[in-house]
Amino acid sequence: MTLNDTVHRVTKRVIARSEQSRGSYLDKIARAQDGGVKRAHLTCGNQAHAYAAMGDDKSALIAENAPNIGIVTAYNDMLSAHQPFKDYPDQIKEAARSVGATAQVAGGVPAMCDGVTQGQTGMELSLFSRDVIALAAGVALSHNTFDAAMYLGVCDKIVPGLVIAAATFGHIPSVFVPAGPMTSGLPNDEKAKVRQQFAAGEVGRDKLMEAEMASYHGPGTSTFYGTANSNQMLMEFMGLHLPGSSFVNPGTPLRNALTIEATRRAIAITAQGNDYRPTSDILDEKAFVNGIVGLMATGGSTNLVIHLPAMARAAGVILDIEDFNDLSAATPQMAKVYPNGLADVNHFHAAGGLAYLIGDLLDEGLLHPDTSTIAGDGLAHYASEPTLKDGAITWVDGPKKSLNEKIVRPARDPFQSSGGLRELKGNLGRSVMKVSAVAAENQIIEAPARIFETQDAVKAAFKAGEFTSDTVVVVRFQGPKANGMPELHSLTPILSVLLSRGLKVALVTDGRMSGASGKVPSAIHLSPEGADGGPIAKLRDGDVVRVDATTGTVACLEPDFETRTPVVPDLSGNQEGLGRELFTAFRDRCGLAADGAGTVV
Repeated sequence: MTLNDTVHRVTKRVIARSEQSRGSYLDKIARAQDGGVKRAHLTCGNQAHAYAAMGDDKSALIAENAPNIGIVTAYNDMLSAHQPFKDYPDQIKEAARSVGATAQVAGGVPAMCDGVTQGQTGMELSLFSRDVIALAAGVALSHNTFDAAMYLGVCDKIVPGLVIAAATFGHIPSVFVPAGPMTSGLPNDEKAKVRQQFAAGEVGRDKLMEAEMASYHGPGTSTFYGTANSNQMLMEFMGLHLPGSSFVNPGTPLRNALTIEATRRAIAITAQGNDYRPTSDILDEKAFVNGIVGLMATGGSTNLVIHLPAMARAAGVILDIEDFNDLSAATPQMAKVYPNGLADVNHFHAAGGLAYLIGDLLDEGLLHPDTSTIAGDGLAHYASEPTLKDGAITWVDGPKKSLNEKIVRPARDPFQSSGGLRELKGNLGRSVMKVSAVAAENQIIEAPARIFETQDAVKAAFKAGEFTSDTVVVVRFQGPKANGMPELHSLTPILSVLLSRGLKVALVTDGRMSGASGKVPSAIHLSPEGADGGPIAKLRDGDVVRVDATTGTVACLEPDFETRTPVVPDLSGNQEGLGRELFTAFRDRCGLAADGAGTVV
């Protein structure tokens, strides 16, 4: 199949934009590749420290002819998605020994749960935790004793942080190992209804708690299609997972077999084997374009519009919002998974899942087929799915037809002709909107603005009954430099209530929304942010603001807007408490949200 013209054009643009940075990156990787097995260059004392606790594995390590895998783990049992990783290191070590190799836990990285910190102070550390994770993984791999790395991480900032590290250490192969989604609990749409009822005062906290516990009920990722599950999709489209491994439930025989097979594959693609696949070869311009196409085809998380540019920069690839916008226009939305539909990721997987999507997108010329992946040459590997036969894992062709077209549809007969993202531009700056779950009648609003500087102030206004007419809710000074760019997902229930009352309402913010946010039209990631003198700081209560997802517009319509002086915020309340003081350097140094809001890239 001939490559789609837009995919071809955008890829050429990314390659041209990245020429200098990608060239410098590859030169750096080539220098790091010189010299063969790195631990051979360590002194005897260095090696003795590295191997002291390795027991029967010491002889293999000393011999230096067997690959040694470094495990970087984000295990904790605060995150349901990461709790299954508790036993992975032992499984990986045993699998490595079975083929004459070794494995060590190189180090751990932090992994916060955004579900716990939503609407709380701790959320102001969330985005920057991505860069901390990259730094921590870098420390783990700095021992320079590993021939490949296996990364155990799933959720929101964790995978992007680990990918930044993997790209930085791009001279060694990387295999990302997921844990899978929890089994289906209370349907997400029913949980959302209870949240809205609680926000409107129709039910008490007891009913809310009952619904939340019935939805988030076991080990694994949450079953909605938020950032965590979008990350898993991304790792397959970019070739860093084993094919079909993303959405296999924890604790199942297939899940365990995939972990063992991931270990064997990590060993096979080291420089000591016959199929050396350094991460630098996998994370190229085509891989990132494929990742964006996957994001659009599935209606994935807006958080990845921030994370993908940061990940790409670590590999010398420069992405821009225009790339997301153009690829969204060319990519049909093929999946409806909550919040874009009623199904959860388990239903999506059963209906054909990623194997079906990737196969169909390849057939339609919407993906680069000639990428390098950990599974082999060519993305076609990811149109297959794993199965157990006589206790051994094998891959079979994925389905050629959707098994439930209410959940997954072919590219030629999609839910809608374009993906789920729009770039919005105007005199307020550049932003993005996830439109895949926004009803057509809600994609255009022109109304007076209410200006807020905290999400708590929005909630207080709602409780006081102040929203009685069409309103553009502006929440500013929520960008990375201001307060770490927290997700504002806790505003979704009350804004959804206003929509249900028949009001036209939109959110405009330099902050983020959760990757699970959907039906409220939200112009987010507004860049430059208000704390950096961005135009959002010029807005006043009552200004008429137009938000139009159909034309890609976010603008203030007041005639004197351009001549106004931006408000200078008082950020003193964001500087201390719950660890915020430790992140001052991050707030001071981070880049624009449009560029990934990075501190280390």
